[in-house]
Amino acid sequence: MRDLHTTWPGDFVARRAELAAAAKQAGRTEDAKGLRAARRPTLAAWALNVLAAARPEESRRFRELGASLREAHRTLDAEQLRSLSAQQWKVVAGLAREAAGLAAQAGHPLTDSVLRDVEGTLRAVLADQDAADLWADGRLASTLSPPTDLPAAEPGAGGTSPGRRTRPSGAPPPKRRAGGGRTDELAQQRRKKAERARGELRAAERRLADARGAHEQAEAALAAAREQTQHADAAVETAEADLRAAREARAAARRDEGSAEKARTEAGDALHRAEQQRADATRAVERTRT
Repeated sequence: MRDLHTTWPGDFVARRAELAAAAKQAGRTEDAKGLRAARRPTLAAWALNVLAAARPEESRRFRELGASLREAHRTLDAEQLRSLSAQQWKVVAGLAREAAGLAAQAGHPLTDSVLRDVEGTLRAVLADQDAADLWADGRLASTLSPPTDLPAAEPGAGGTSPGRRTRPSGAPPPKRRAGGGRTDELAQQRRKKAERARGELRAAERRLADARGAHEQAEAALAAAREQTQHADAAVETAEADLRAAREARAAARRDEGSAEKARTEAGDALHRAEQQRADATRAVERTRT
């Protein structure tokens, strides 16, 4: 499956059919079904699959960084968050450059928009274990978006989780204001509103990722169709040239046939005359004998 997902998207369909047919012929029915169900990767997903296959040690270290970062967010370890947040931006940018370099070496340089999708998917790998597993297996099919409930800290940002503030050790708790019940109610409403907004944002990001994936697949399909058209045009030109040559050869053959027919007629006439002359000579010889 890794071999299939590192195949250039323009060649994906043909390669999928080839591998599925080979698996079926070898009696691996389930493998054949899985191959036939495989989705063609987007350009960004293809570049990241190539990166995972070509740089397994770097991808392993990156996934370990993601696991550490998620643990720091879970435990609100401010010191570890500061350290890991400083690393992640540098590492994401470096891996994205490597993916772009590998794609260019394969003859398919990435556009800026595809490179942004590569970086976004790498941040999703940092934030989500399922995304990390997909990338580790080299079977990404589409770009991914990091979840909004585990945002990546900006370079140089503090290490505490957004929306939470730590209180200095030994500091007294904040005094409760009068009318605290009303304040709590408003705060709860704001939290609910914020949660709905985050849910809508997640849904919008998923729709955006799906739309980008569909657009990239359409671009890959268009590139493949254009390539097939070029091959077909070349085949038509070759066939037309062969047809012209065949017609010229047929005309020459017909001319040769006409010449041969004429020569045969002349030869037949000469043969008839020769036979007549021999018959006349034979009769003359017989007359001399009598």
